[in-house]
Amino acid sequence: MSFLPGFGRRQPSSAEKIANAEAEMDMITEMTARLNQSCLKKCIQPDYHEGDLTKGESVCLDRCVGKFFEVQMKISEKMQGDAAMRQGQMGM
Repeated sequence: MSFLPGFGRRQPSSAEKIANAEAEMDMITEMTARLNQSCLKKCIQPDYHEGDLTKGESVCLDRCVGKFFEVQMKISEKMQGDAAMRQGQMGM
């Protein structure tokens, strides 16, 4: 095992890099769709009469998006913590 960064670790191939990038794009697309679905449904009335958002709609969307990403970060942190704990248990 080498203590120098990057040495001793297999570098991903171009195909693996492309697959990882595609998976990341799929995840981002899915998250954006869920964000749009939940926040637009909650904040925007289906029978709107103006081309621009009202102040109330704008504030609602801002809060909804903030909460959405806060929850996503908490879920991600929890999943990473659980994975690290499982990894630690496997090493015992």
